[in-house]
Amino acid sequence: MKIFPAIDLRAGKCVRLVQGKLDQETVFADNPVEMAKAWESKGAEFLHLVDLDGAFSGKPQNLGVIREIVANVNIPVQLGGGIRVMEVIEEILELGVARVILGTVAIGNPRLVESACRQYPGKIVVGIDSKDGKVAVEGWDITSEREGVELALEMKKLGVERIIYTDIKRDGMLTGPNLAGTKDLAERTGMQIIASGGISCLEDIVQLKKLEAVGIEGVIVGKALYTHALKLEDALKAARGEEGGYAG
Repeated sequence: MKIFPAIDLRAGKCVRLVQGKLDQETVFADNPVEMAKAWESKGAEFLHLVDLDGAFSGKPQNLGVIREIVANVNIPVQLGGGIRVMEVIEEILELGVARVILGTVAIGNPRLVESACRQYPGKIVVGIDSKDGKVAVEGWDITSEREGVELALEMKKLGVERIIYTDIKRDGMLTGPNLAGTKDLAERTGMQIIASGGISCLEDIVQLKKLEAVGIEGVIVGKALYTHALKLEDALKAARGEEGGYAG
């Protein structure tokens, strides 16, 4: 199981929001490039980047910083946030980003998802952000009537191999992940699932590791790392099934 340290970008800085709310922002680093290098130095094998400005505006706004991050680390990165047209997908992949995460456009323009999967096999991930089982879009501002499992199955038919599943109510809350919802999505779709939202301690990683056999490929960790509730080194050990990790 992979651990994806999260770097959320807003106005060129590394921040964290609570439940995606812009008025509940904490700035954790003025230099996201140095933060990316720090996570790599601690053993990270993959980084998860989100362009928050892009998510709310509908077009990536932090590509300069993202370019710098890609140029300064030797591990792959995946990026989401406001990616809604093929030209932007192409631009991001040309920067050296390993995976592009599509969210809002998966509902609004599924044919784009299909075209992107055909053109860039293995490089397209769909983010399903769920609130009470319903999919939220437009930077989580709008909740649709689509069920998460229903959308995932549609995406699977279009060629998507993996889903990032976020329980919005848990995001940034340090209340633990939605284990039941994550497991259900993996079992009902047969897709690779990356869990996100609510990771608070080492035990959360241990519990998700137990679900690896049903298709939990990895977990995105943000606030718990930045508040030192969880050490990346310990999370990596737990993800590998090794003993000896501890929170703190």
